[in-house]
Amino acid sequence: MWFEGGKSALNSELPNMLEEYGITGLPASDVIGGGLTTQSISGFTGLGRQPSNPQFQNPFSINPKANYSKIAGRHVWKAGYEYQSINTDIFDFNPQYGQDNYSGQFSRPTGSSSSNLYNLADFLFGARSSYSLNNEIVLNYRQRMHFLYFQDDWKVNSKFTLNLGVRYEFATPQWEDQNRLSNFDPAGVKLIQASDGGIYERSLVKPDRNNWAPRIGIAYTLTPRTVIRSGYGISFIHFNRLGGENLLGYNGPQIVNLTMNQVASSPLCTGDNYKGCFRLTEMGYPKGLVDPANFSTATTRTNYTPADYRTSYVQSWHMTIQRELAQGLLFDVAYVGNRSVGLMILGDYNQAVPNEPGKTLSIAARRPIQGFDYIQASWGGGFSIYHAMQMKLEKRYSNGIYLLNSFTWSKVIDNAAGHLEAYNGDNSRVNFRDLASEKAIGSYNQPVNNTSTAVWEIPYGKGRKWGSGVNPVVNALLGGWRVTGINTMASGQPINLSYTTPSAFQVSTAPTYRPNYLGGSIYSSEKSVQNYFNKAAVVAPNAQNANDPSHPFGNLGRNAGRTEALFNFDGGAHKDFPLPWENTRFEFRAEFFNLFNTTNLGAASSNVSSNNFGTITSLASPARQIQFALKLVF
Repeated sequence: MWFEGGKSALNSELPNMLEEYGITGLPASDVIGGGLTTQSISGFTGLGRQPSNPQFQNPFSINPKANYSKIAGRHVWKAGYEYQSINTDIFDFNPQYGQDNYSGQFSRPTGSSSSNLYNLADFLFGARSSYSLNNEIVLNYRQRMHFLYFQDDWKVNSKFTLNLGVRYEFATPQWEDQNRLSNFDPAGVKLIQASDGGIYERSLVKPDRNNWAPRIGIAYTLTPRTVIRSGYGISFIHFNRLGGENLLGYNGPQIVNLTMNQVASSPLCTGDNYKGCFRLTEMGYPKGLVDPANFSTATTRTNYTPADYRTSYVQSWHMTIQRELAQGLLFDVAYVGNRSVGLMILGDYNQAVPNEPGKTLSIAARRPIQGFDYIQASWGGGFSIYHAMQMKLEKRYSNGIYLLNSFTWSKVIDNAAGHLEAYNGDNSRVNFRDLASEKAIGSYNQPVNNTSTAVWEIPYGKGRKWGSGVNPVVNALLGGWRVTGINTMASGQPINLSYTTPSAFQVSTAPTYRPNYLGGSIYSSEKSVQNYFNKAAVVAPNAQNANDPSHPFGNLGRNAGRTEALFNFDGGAHKDFPLPWENTRFEFRAEFFNLFNTTNLGAASSNVSSNNFGTITSLASPARQIQFALKLVF
């Protein structure tokens, strides 16, 4: 049987496997509790139910505030207090109906190139590379916040104003009302459970009581037509919700979030066995798989937030010059920056060591902390820094025309994408053992952005330049129109290149595995829809060569590619139709999105192991859309 010897010729084994196991499509055993199991075939659109459904988050917040102001000569003093009580009931633990993944390439003959077709063949065989299931529970999360501030707005003289302030912020870590939280203890190498007591005992994270946020701002009138403004401030991030990835309630024994990774060398499972064997799709999910009584850290993901986690914060600053160039013509130019420190990111704290050449040990067998599977750390290892030049030109004309142009030239560098904000192959989960290699331009980096806006109040109709004596019927049809246009031009978005990593070559399912860069441009000289990237410039690392310094991570930087630039023009026409009753009117709007039907290409396929690497199959923006609206205002 082909499972015992790894991969063998697909053509000779497929008929026997289909006949022996009766695999002709999606097995009936995958219909569980009335919900269709999610089937995820790498390189293809998923089948079945979205894995994150069903779910809900029901928040209840109490947020009283008290402020006090006093004018004392040239000073305006302000002080205040704010309290937040946030209770959130969470049912967001999945997959409730199970998820099967097919990315192991088990059916690929030895020596053959990787192809997504082998993932499809694995699906037909029922050869899951992994399968996941979750039990059901509703957690009742709690958090309390206290904020105090004092600010002095000091008008030093007629030209100079100084704003000085400080804010103290304290927010408890989140706890659960029935203490159904667990956290990993790296010192004792065990899970510890929340209990009654203080904030730490209930949340398993020590509160940070040192969150002081100073703020300073200045405004200086250089000339009657020129003003200089500048400011600096710190703000804190007290509420982190990375889906369910950083919830300590998403741990055993209260929640069993089990993922079984499978290797071809394992024997087939029998009955309800699932440990140390290969369980085919048609065998479904064994009884008791996610029963808390059978919970084991060796087969279930563990969420881990270090007990000494400090509050993330952002430093922001700017310097702006505002100048009236002529009557009604305003120009702003600014340098804007911010620096984010200690951002919460994700990584596998139990990341395995690479396999030695020729070895096919499972990831579990190579993990440094035995007895635990994937330990998903949510810790303050993230950072981001942003610099930008921003310019704005604004002009108002007496004939009802208003023009505004905003231009930004910027750069952002970080080491991870925001969770649930990872685009074009980027990842919120990092290579935990080499965080420095993740530093690169961020997913949000679009160096050039220019937006031009025009509004024209057409000077015809009642109350306008050419409106006196207009026939009421003509005015109703032709008078009072407003025409708008917004033109957007922007750099393309980053693309993160990757390759399909065989299970025996992986050290974790968390990070993105990038290829090796061989030199030259990563873009094709043609740069066509079918051939966007230069396939000779990148290659997957050699899985059999442990001396390869990129083993198993390539040397290509994160987000090395970029999509084509984006161009879009939106237009609109708006008019009010007064009705005979007081303050009653119809508002009519005609809106044209992508009016000129410009084709903006999406990201090319970024997986160098895929046959469609470098192929663009999607658009970055939809085709022309036209919509009309009529609203009654009374």
